[in-house]
Amino acid sequence: MNAFVKASVCWCVLLAGVHVQAQNDTIPLSSVQVEEIFIKQNLQLIVGKLDIDKADAAILQAKLWPNPTFTLDQVNFWATDAQRQGVDEVIPPISGSFGKNLEFGVGIDQLIRMGGKRRKLVGMEKVSKEMAMQYYEELLRSLKVELRSACATLRYSQQYGKLLNGQQQQLEALIANYRSQTAQGNVSQTQLLRLQAALLEVQSERNEVQKEINQQQKDLRVLLNISTPVYIQLTGEGSATVAPRDLSFGKLSDMAATQRPDLKRATLQTDYYQKSIRYEKAQRVPDLTFHASYDRGGNCMLNFIGFGVSVDLPFFDRNQGGIKSARIAHTQSLAEAGQKQTEVLNEVMQAMDNYRMAYEFDSRIAREFISDLEKMQESYARNLVSRNISVVEFLDFFDAYKENKRTMLVARRDACICYEELQYAVGAELPVE
Repeated sequence: MNAFVKASVCWCVLLAGVHVQAQNDTIPLSSVQVEEIFIKQNLQLIVGKLDIDKADAAILQAKLWPNPTFTLDQVNFWATDAQRQGVDEVIPPISGSFGKNLEFGVGIDQLIRMGGKRRKLVGMEKVSKEMAMQYYEELLRSLKVELRSACATLRYSQQYGKLLNGQQQQLEALIANYRSQTAQGNVSQTQLLRLQAALLEVQSERNEVQKEINQQQKDLRVLLNISTPVYIQLTGEGSATVAPRDLSFGKLSDMAATQRPDLKRATLQTDYYQKSIRYEKAQRVPDLTFHASYDRGGNCMLNFIGFGVSVDLPFFDRNQGGIKSARIAHTQSLAEAGQKQTEVLNEVMQAMDNYRMAYEFDSRIAREFISDLEKMQESYARNLVSRNISVVEFLDFFDAYKENKRTMLVARRDACICYEELQYAVGAELPVE
């Protein structure tokens, strides 16, 4: 199976969510493909969507009328002579001989909610649904920044691991050459030992990086809901970013004020408790219960049909406590909304400062400098084989090259993560020109 076919099969398997038997198959995925799988398969997002469905069900339930109550009572299954007091026939049969001297009563009660309680309750549930939708947006926002940060970290680890693999191969080739030269007496054993010690350090660091990659692979597979033993190889350079000079705190704070789901949810919470006050006030209005009844043989009429109505008299309980509690909750929600707005503005300011610092540091790293280091690394290796430089000189440059390349990778990773944290603080994707 060639690489293209293998990648295509694995890609289809992931999208379909099918469990396959594989031993660490490598799947190359771009950032766009990772997010497509994430949106489709992440279980937390699926649960969040179900909360919206639950809110719809609550609205449906609030719209329903109370069920009528049916009552059958005063039924006598037999009547003795003593009960009839010698009268041959007190109550005639209903049909044939059935129902002779049979008394019973039938009633239907229907509760009518007054004061617009049902309408006000529906309004509260609609706000609850909007809050559930904003909670889902907040969940998506937080999981997205987690996913993208995980991808940036994994991409860095994979690139740094590739660097260490290259250095390990280079040292192994040099050690093989020096081992042959040592056997011929051309170089000292000390120089060979220095190279072997350097190789051990690289191998040890490579093992540590691989442990980090294994942990990052696990975290990413959990986010993507992948249960098969696959190895995700990230391709490309990650998501595009916007230069800080093209961003202004005023525009970002305005975007956050209108886009942040948690800020919207805090505002909706205030609206919810405002409607709750109206609903609690409506509880002061007594509900009506209408009665319709039929009584057979229970009074002066053989077949009695009657109607009635019942209502609570609000002399003592006028829902004073419920109204007061709703007002306190509304006051609390106003304070919480103000606090949330202050937090959002400061989060945007902090995220923007962090991103500007990370972006400027990443931009100051000259890519030409790193390219020159890579060329010099090869040149140093050739000169070491030719014994134009010493092992100490080679290893000094060897370590300097690794650290500078690592600094470049860390700077790029941090810039990407800070950019995602800025988008998280703003609550929306920043437009990339």
